[in-house]
Amino acid sequence: MLLAWALWPALAFAQPKPAEVDDELRKLLLNAVQAADSFTDRFDAEAWLMLQSGRLKRFVKEPEKRLHILRAVHSEAKRAGLQPELVLAVIEVESAFNRFAVSRVGAQGMMQIMPFWKLEIGRPDDNLIDMHTNLRYGCTILKHYLKRSDGHWADALARYNGSYGQYWYPERVMNAWERWR
Repeated sequence: MLLAWALWPALAFAQPKPAEVDDELRKLLLNAVQAADSFTDRFDAEAWLMLQSGRLKRFVKEPEKRLHILRAVHSEAKRAGLQPELVLAVIEVESAFNRFAVSRVGAQGMMQIMPFWKLEIGRPDDNLIDMHTNLRYGCTILKHYLKRSDGHWADALARYNGSYGQYWYPERVMNAWERWR
């Protein structure tokens, strides 16, 4: 019995490697964690990236692409002062993570940004299909509408979608947000 207590600290944290763990994903995750500068701690990064990578798999099959998207979303969301899970929900509803998406009214990219914004800010050459550019625009716009709506998510999301006064879009995003939390 004494021996078991002496070994307890080592045994308590020793977990066998599950057979289904993908070594390629592990390596990608390690690189992603080391490059994830928007996280305060390596372990937070690892946990969040692993959790969200599993959720994103239904939209993006390749592990490397999933981690690239997740790092970019986390970084831009944090830069804008948004919850990354909310941004993931918006992207799910807007484009299902298709960076080449173009809506019937011309909105482009994962966060479905209207091209007129490029002219409004004097950057006509910006590429809204570029994921990083699209996320920068989208997170900035969403944060603006959240401030304008005094923190009311439903109003901010309706403004983001151009459907202010209607709540079908915010409901879709809020439902998706529950899956990302």
